[in-house]
Amino acid sequence: MDNSKRTVVVTGFGPFGEHAVNSSWVAVQELKKLGLGGEVDLHVYEVPVEYQTVQSLVPSLWKQYHPQLVVHVGVSGMATTVTLEKCGRNHGYKGLDNSSFCPDSQCCIVGGPDCINSVIDMESVCKRVTASGLGVAVSVSKDAGRYLCDFTYYTSLYLSHGRSAFVHVPPLGKPYSGEDLGRALKAIVQEMLELLDQAEEKIHCQQHFH
Repeated sequence: MDNSKRTVVVTGFGPFGEHAVNSSWVAVQELKKLGLGGEVDLHVYEVPVEYQTVQSLVPSLWKQYHPQLVVHVGVSGMATTVTLEKCGRNHGYKGLDNSSFCPDSQCCIVGGPDCINSVIDMESVCKRVTASGLGVAVSVSKDAGRYLCDFTYYTSLYLSHGRSAFVHVPPLGKPYSGEDLGRALKAIVQEMLELLDQAEEKIHCQQHFH
């Protein structure tokens, strides 16, 4: 494997409820077509809308790829913009998944903190992507919705000490196409990598001077 390449994993969700076609997975497939440039090894996965699958799949992705960043993408029927989620929450999971299951504890990680923030400054990503004139509206949120999206995000944040991100996309055609969403994801993930690189450089500089 080429060690100079950075590894990024991006996931979308499978169908559930009224979302027979989940725009998050369509958007991720479009991102895969576009790629993230020659420096980035991009892996994409479709995640079933099931708590127990998430509990085993998310750790296996971190273990298998040791990625610099994992970005989870989900659909929100209420969203009209591409929404960057700042944090994942541990408690309040009462909604049943595709297997009619929800965790007895109604939480992601028993004994984990109530809320974990991403190390990525979502406000900054939002500003940069908006300024790039992409033609897709981007916003920031602090509530990923206490369903599989939030559950997946918290699990990933917990495992990665915050090196994860979550992006909510609207359903297809409301108002954006899969191609539009794919372009937006590409711009968003590239900005996130840029910010992570800057943060790493700062840490190296600080270590150098101590």
